[in-house]
Parts: sequence; C-alpha cells; structure tokens
Amino acid sequence: MGQNKVVAAIIKKNNLFLIVQRNRNKHLGLKWEFPGGKVLSNETSKEALIREIKEELNVTINVQEKIAEEKYKDDKIDIVLHYFLCTLQNGSMVLNEHENFAWVKKKDFNKYNFAEGDGNILSLL
Repeated sequence: MGQNKVVAAIIKKNNLFLIVQRNRNKHLGLKWEFPGGKVLSNETSKEALIREIKEELNVTINVQEKIAEEKYKDDKIDIVLHYFLCTLQNGSMVLNEHENFAWVKKKDFNKYNFAEGDGNILSLL
C-alpha cells in the first residue's frame, strides 16, 4: 500500500482558522485537524478538497494556493498531506463526520490537541 495523497483546507475568515475535531471512533479520534480527506484516482487535489469539505461540513469553499506539503506516517497510515489556503463561499456548517468545530486565532492553536500530521503546519500560518 503506497502513500495516500490527502488534501487539507486551511479555511481562513477574519483572521480566524477553521479546525475540526476528529470522530471519536476514528484513528487519532478526538484530535483536532484541518478538514479534508483522500484524493481519489480520478480527481485533482482541488476537486477532492471541494468534494470532501462539502461532504463533511456542508459548505462550499474556494481553493486558493497550496501552502505546504507534509509527510506523516505511523503504524496505521502513510500519507502525504497537501495544504491549501481556502475561503468559504457559501453554506452553513453541518458536522456530518466530526465531533466539533472551532474558529481559532493563530495564537490560540496551542490550546488544541492537534493530530500529529497537522502540528507542523501551524508555524507556517
């Protein structure tokens, strides 16, 4: 099983960043992360991100530039995470998959327990 390509949305609004809390029944349950998911074989990173955010959060986003790439590996997953800066287009948030969400200032990131893969990106924002 090779590395999975995963995309994540850094959604920014009025100097706040959207983070979501992983489902308690999933790997790394209850950790906080930037929303996103796996890229399917027939789609671009951008298409995957728009689809995943719509499925998970019921909102439409505009995908802007890619800001980072991180590799993350543990005993269960081996992924390359591609982070894109995004803005909200429309829709109201519905948590179809996550436990919770928060709009957080950069300086408050340290109050949240992030999934290991996302911890490295925080310094770049």
